[in-house]
Amino acid sequence: MRTTEAIRLVAAARTDADLFGVDQPAHRYRELVAALHPDRLPTDPAVRAEATEAFINVTTRWKARQVTVVGDYRLGALAHSGDLADLYDVGDDRLLKLPRRPGDNDLMAREAHALRTIAERGDPRYLPYVPRLVDAFRHRDTATGAERRINVLATAPGLHDLDEVRRAYPDGLDARDVAWMWRRLLVVLGLAHRAGVVHGAVLPRHVLIEPDAHGVVLIDWCFSAAIGSTIPALVPGHGWDPEEVVEKRPCGPGTDIAMASHCMSWLMGPRAPRELDAFARGCRQRSLAKRPDDAWLLLRELDQVLDRLYGPRTFRPFTLTP
Repeated sequence: MRTTEAIRLVAAARTDADLFGVDQPAHRYRELVAALHPDRLPTDPAVRAEATEAFINVTTRWKARQVTVVGDYRLGALAHSGDLADLYDVGDDRLLKLPRRPGDNDLMAREAHALRTIAERGDPRYLPYVPRLVDAFRHRDTATGAERRINVLATAPGLHDLDEVRRAYPDGLDARDVAWMWRRLLVVLGLAHRAGVVHGAVLPRHVLIEPDAHGVVLIDWCFSAAIGSTIPALVPGHGWDPEEVVEKRPCGPGTDIAMASHCMSWLMGPRAPRELDAFARGCRQRSLAKRPDDAWLLLRELDQVLDRLYGPRTFRPFTLTP
């Protein structure tokens, strides 16, 4: 297996079955390690960096397959591979979030702090819009001595991220379907901002929907920060970060609002009505000071635009099969 092929395979794999296969997982693991091992990489710095990251991903996930217990939790199947951590089913509708690098422990701590803060300060009516933190603890690997911060999160069935939604509608979504997603996303942002928390990474893969009940959950709070502080890191692979994130300047509610509007414009694609396109562009002005900074007020303004376009709101069924 070539190095570039191995990098692509690791990047695309969302589950252990995708990565290691089901027939001969140990053989696939050895193939990947051989192709990605640092001692055998090409000299191109960019390829070396990608291969090194993929190598860490592969070895961490393979090691996790051999571990049955972390803290008080017995690991089940890999449910999802995120930006910096892998999430394992531990039963009772809970997922254990295991960071691949101990160096990301600070980001795991940020997530735990953000979810606790929102739960303590937020309106209980809207708490289902964010994950519920069930547990947070430190775990030391007995083989390497590395310590990792672990978060255990409550989960719900039937959720799909916006990447999956967009793949189902490659020509763009009807704005009437995007409308309820946008409204609920502004609700969760209003909830967080009132608690003093900026999410910092409102991206399609972090916005989950429940199609039948029109539910929305905003996940992965590892990049969160207090209003007026700086977002700790950039999420690779999208390039949607507002300038204050890239330049390490203080963030605010407008940071999340800009990224959320980008998600919604991306969902609609060329099907966006002119009025909604203008509304979204107004949320993405370059300067943080010029963007809207109150998600609740913005929700009312969005409703006014939607009312002018479509009249009184009615429930519109949505499926992932166009």
